[in-house]
Amino acid sequence: MKKLWSPWRSKYIESFNSDPDPSKCIFCQIAALDPNEPDNLIVHKDKYTFTLMNLYPYNNGHLMIVPYRHTSDFTSLSKEEYSELMKNLQLAQQALLKVMNPHGFNIGANIGRVAGAGIEDHIHFHIVPRWNGDSNFMPVIGEVKVISQDLQETKSRLIQAYSELLK
Repeated sequence: MKKLWSPWRSKYIESFNSDPDPSKCIFCQIAALDPNEPDNLIVHKDKYTFTLMNLYPYNNGHLMIVPYRHTSDFTSLSKEEYSELMKNLQLAQQALLKVMNPHGFNIGANIGRVAGAGIEDHIHFHIVPRWNGDSNFMPVIGEVKVISQDLQETKSRLIQAYSELLK
C-alpha cells in the first residue's frame, strides 16, 4: 500500500477551535456575505446551499458546497437540502470542467474530527479537480502546496461559468 503524507493538513485541522455555536461558525458567517464582493470566495448561492472556494485548497479550483443550516449530521439534511447539495456538486463539476478542464475529481465529505473534518460542526462537501501528475514532492516532502492560479482570478472565472451554465 502506498501512503501519501501531508503534515500541513493536521496543522490546519488542529488550528480550528471547534464550537457548536452557529454565531461562531465560519461557514455561518460566510453564508451572510455577498458573492459579488471581491473579499470573499463565494461563487454561487442557492436556496439551501452555497458554494465557495477553499481558502486552503488541495488543488486549483477546490470548491466546497455548504448547507446554510448549521448541522454536523449528514442524516439530518432535509430532502430539499440533500437534493440541492447534490445538484450543486454536479453544477460545480460542470463549472470546473468548463474553466479548468481537469482529468478527474475527488468529491466527498469528512464527517467528524476523526475523519479529517477541519470544521466538524458544519457539514460541507468538497469537490477537488485533479490532473495527472498534480501530486509531487512539494506537498509530500516540502510541506508546501503550490497553487498556480490566484484565488480571485479563479473565482471570477467560476462565477462566469456558473452564470453560463445556469442560463
